[in-house]
Amino acid sequence: MAIARVTEITSSSPVSFEDAVKQGIARAGKTLRNIKSAWVQEQTVKVENGEISEYRVNMKITFILDD
Repeated sequence: MAIARVTEITSSSPVSFEDAVKQGIARAGKTLRNIKSAWVQEQTVKVENGEISEYRVNMKITFILDD
């Protein structure tokens, strides 16, 4: 029987939402093992001088706990 846990993270990128997701999962993978999925719960942007300067995502990461 596998037991999963969900943790919420926020990640950002100056490039795109997709890059923010990739960076967030890569960073989570440094401390969490057995990541199985990610749910992008919210997307926002930071605006400076009328231009998008940062893409942000809030994600829920699901990972399987070790025995």
